[in-house]
Amino acid sequence: MNTRRKTKLVHEGQYVAEVDVEVIETDTGWSPYLSVEDAYKLDEVRSALRRGDIKGASRIARVFTLTPVTA
Repeated sequence: MNTRRKTKLVHEGQYVAEVDVEVIETDTGWSPYLSVEDAYKLDEVRSALRRGDIKGASRIARVFTLTPVTA
């Protein structure tokens, strides 16, 4: 079993959050996967962004605002 760090993106509305998680790689067919704690971390950030709680999401992740670009 090997683990490596990876950054996952969570997009909600006008915000995107970069969440650092640990990806677990094994010889099974379900690999790679996240730990339960990291999956909950992604869910917590997504919920905070949906509620508009940017301060709460930024405790766990790096949060960015998306700005539309006009051509």
